[in-house]
Amino acid sequence: MKFFLDNWMLIALVLTSGALLLAPVLQNASSGGLSANDAVSLINREKAVVVDVCEPAEFAAGHIVGSKNIPLADLQAKLAAAAKNKGLPLILVCQSGARSARAMATAKTLGYEQVHSLGGGLTAWKSAGLPLEKV
Repeated sequence: MKFFLDNWMLIALVLTSGALLLAPVLQNASSGGLSANDAVSLINREKAVVVDVCEPAEFAAGHIVGSKNIPLADLQAKLAAAAKNKGLPLILVCQSGARSARAMATAKTLGYEQVHSLGGGLTAWKSAGLPLEKV
């Protein structure tokens, strides 16, 4: 006990630095977003359906090759027509990942089993050096 009392500043420094090192790891784990590389694997290996929930103008400016555009506001009404097989993985995409994360709840209520949001959105996709298609 005397050691802890004599070295309280050193112990506080160790605990603080440990917490700061763990913070980014915990933040990424809680984000729940699918990485760009994992998305490519799902697309290639499991024939995942990619749905871009951006507005049409954003979609035209650049989107993942083969993705379908359904704006977030229309998702509930149009998703069943775009992704008929509810057993296939569904990857939802937007510019930053925020809208696609919200869209996950809608897709799950519609009965889709494997729903993923692209973590970081198209920004992360571009950062990974993956191709985009323009209309």
